[in-house]
Amino acid sequence: HPGGSPLNVAVGLARLGRPTAMLARFSRAALGRRLRAHAERNGVDLTAAVADDRPATLAVVSLASTGAADYDFYLDGTADWHWTAEELAALPAGTRVLHTGSLAALLPPGADRVAELISREHATGRVLVSLDPNVRPAMLTDPAGARRRLLALARHAHLVKASDEDLAWLFPGAPVETAASRLRDLGVRLVVVTRGAQGSYALTAGVCLHHPARPVPVVDTVGAGDAFTAGLLDALVEADAAHPSTVGELDEARLRQVLDRATRVAAVTCTRAGADPPHRADLL
Repeated sequence: HPGGSPLNVAVGLARLGRPTAMLARFSRAALGRRLRAHAERNGVDLTAAVADDRPATLAVVSLASTGAADYDFYLDGTADWHWTAEELAALPAGTRVLHTGSLAALLPPGADRVAELISREHATGRVLVSLDPNVRPAMLTDPAGARRRLLALARHAHLVKASDEDLAWLFPGAPVETAASRLRDLGVRLVVVTRGAQGSYALTAGVCLHHPARPVPVVDTVGAGDAFTAGLLDALVEADAAHPSTVGELDEARLRQVLDRATRVAAVTCTRAGADPPHRADLL
């Protein structure tokens, strides 16, 4: 199953009909070619993607009887982490939303380049900056340093979508609502937390609400959080709220509609093997 967190989000958005470009470093080897073909087949623009002779990162997924996923990663010397400043010097023309996160935002040497990119774009105020920590603690040799890095990244994000597991790692012992408030206090305008079967939680300066999950027969949960992110960004565009000045201004009714769309997209993904988000027609 080709995938990877930002790639899953890009494919999810493209399947929902949103023009989507991906800044990624693809291996020229067989697995990298498969990943590139998967993105192209789903209509993701790879004009700004980079080809690299290093191998592709590999994730091995183990599934519990409930469909919950556990991951083992093979990262050493792979293509993903070697961004240069020149490769991230500019966004594709017409970009309205910049989304990043997961290991690419944490692992050296490329993480510094990613941080520079979102800091620069946040400062312009023209593009909505979206961050999904998608923490993989077992892959982090310096957890304290990774926490500092993620919190620094959050200061340059208008939207943070995180799982309850992410927040438990970032803010040990803090309830979800408290952890979300801490992110909001850093300047994040919309915090959305996915909570598996417990649904989701959203927080802005003026609204906080819980939204239920959608019961479905679960095949596996691989890519469900990424599908939720794609649905969330799609719904924000639909609501004319995908901008730094509007993403935190949704009233309760509109925010609930946004969460409902994201929940539906994630629910469909849970009924399928691997990261296989729905097309827009699947939601009708």
